[in-house]
Amino acid sequence: MARRREPRKVQGPPDLGAAVEIGLRFLGTRPRTSAELERRLLRAGCDSQTVEAALARLTELGFVDDEAFARWWSEQRDRHAPRGRRLVEAELRQRGVPREVVEALRESAPDRREEDEGLPETEEQRARAALDRHLRGRPMPTETQAVQRIGTFLLRRGFDTETVRRAIRERSAGD
Repeated sequence: MARRREPRKVQGPPDLGAAVEIGLRFLGTRPRTSAELERRLLRAGCDSQTVEAALARLTELGFVDDEAFARWWSEQRDRHAPRGRRLVEAELRQRGVPREVVEALRESAPDRREEDEGLPETEEQRARAALDRHLRGRPMPTETQAVQRIGTFLLRRGFDTETVRRAIRERSAGD
């Protein structure tokens, strides 16, 4: 028979050491923004002074960096689920990345490493990659309604209408 878990003992709010430990465990699965980490620490019962001190300590140690998170998130999108620039920026803002960091990411050219060679660099390349992933090797449909559905799919992924039209035209011409 399964043993029951002991109920947790009621403790006071976490101190700085416990808050840093909570933050490190939260950062163990993937990089996080300072806003995500702040929400997690507040949910754990930390007071605002402890949250600020823990964030400062984790930033000092190099575990929290919103600029690095924004670059990482953008690269992961390009690698696994290509999205338009507008949608990636909206996702970053939703995760609490400051507007200045998002704007700096938009203006900076991607500094690709050797292993990132196959990743899309332009909005058109991202749209074609999303379309190729969506079609999974199938030919481009010729029916108007099916092409409209594909266009709507790309629009939902954050691509502008002109980019969607170009991607569909190029793919249709290639099939």
